[in-house]
Amino acid sequence: MFNSLYARHTGGKFLLRVEDTDRERSTEANVQVILDGLRWLGLTWDGEPTFQYARADRHREAVQQLLDAGKAYRCWLSGDDLTAAKDAARAAGHALRSPWRDKTPTAADLARPHVVRFRGPLNGDAVVDDLVQGTVTFRSRDLDDLILLRSDGGPTYNLAVVVDDHDMGVTHVIRGDDHLNNAARQRLLYEALGWDIPAFAHIPMIHGPDGGKLSKRHGAQAVGEFADMGYLPEALRNYLARLGWSHGDDELFDDEQAAAWFDVADVNKGAARLDWDKLNHVNAHYIRLCDDDRLASLVAEVYGRRDEALSALHVARLAAAIGLLKDRGKTLVELADQCAFLFHQRPVLIDEKTQGLLTDETRARLRRLSDRLAAENHWSPEALEPVLKAFAESEGVGFGKIGPPLRGLLTGGRPSPDLGRTLAALGKAETLGRMEDALSPDA
Repeated sequence: MFNSLYARHTGGKFLLRVEDTDRERSTEANVQVILDGLRWLGLTWDGEPTFQYARADRHREAVQQLLDAGKAYRCWLSGDDLTAAKDAARAAGHALRSPWRDKTPTAADLARPHVVRFRGPLNGDAVVDDLVQGTVTFRSRDLDDLILLRSDGGPTYNLAVVVDDHDMGVTHVIRGDDHLNNAARQRLLYEALGWDIPAFAHIPMIHGPDGGKLSKRHGAQAVGEFADMGYLPEALRNYLARLGWSHGDDELFDDEQAAAWFDVADVNKGAARLDWDKLNHVNAHYIRLCDDDRLASLVAEVYGRRDEALSALHVARLAAAIGLLKDRGKTLVELADQCAFLFHQRPVLIDEKTQGLLTDETRARLRRLSDRLAAENHWSPEALEPVLKAFAESEGVGFGKIGPPLRGLLTGGRPSPDLGRTLAALGKAETLGRMEDALSPDA
């Protein structure tokens, strides 16, 4: 999100790279989840995605450059010897230094499987001038000689990202602060390869409401899960932009405003917390702004995911009514539940509470109301609400004698808005039909 905003703010390019060197995890399905999630969220990248695994030969070429310059070495340290070397380094107060660092391998050694390690500096500091965290200093003695190529020839993460960022022309690397240690190692690699070092900006991770690292127990994690939970992409973009960054007291803003205001220098150092109440508030705002046709289609999709696909008749009824109901839900799922009364099959199954209200007197009164409504030519909440009020007055009773039983027979006890909007949402024919079903002598 911040990469996208910063690229738009500065007139740069937002590049997408799929770091798929871990072949076990980087299945086609897993990669598709990433691409689908970004597309749903509305983060459109420039150009084609770069797939890291396809660039392995280029990564190995960079390692050969380091070997030729004496800035990398081949290492056969493994098993018990590796454990012993780590223990010795720890006791000496520095990170791992392989004994192969200063050995000349024989032809027999070269024929055996081995890794290639970076020959890091033994002294001095690796300094990261971070745009968010400030100047962060790492002692070189605390950074081990990291592996560049595994024994199977596969490039490691820290090598691959340095080569790819250089070749892709990346000027700014904006990522989670869990990569801050990697930035020190990567800076040393850039220097060893003689390349310009990009600007780093390490942003805080998102924590759960309890302050702990965000996990499944806090709710959704993957972007697609937020879609299934009924959040709009524009709402999630707005909300995510406010996690760790702010523009004064502005809480609600569109994409153009976010891009115009955003600067990575304004990102907070402290971890942001996912607040479901705030997210729901933002989402409700965007639901109210949403185009009615699009919103009706999204609510229909909720029913489709529930294996309760709406008929053409019900889709049309939803489209006609959604403008009256869109303030009834903080999420699309909640809104779908609030619209459920629209889709009852006739005759509507009357709930037990409503059955208890439908005395002979009440039935007679509601039949008179049905006749009054049948004569009404203007079928809108604004027209119907005074009709209902006037009818109660003409009957000499409070509206409490009319509203609850009427609502019950129209909705079957399902949630619904005020009666004026309920009638308007159902439409005249459906309203009168449901009343006739419930009030007929055989009902």
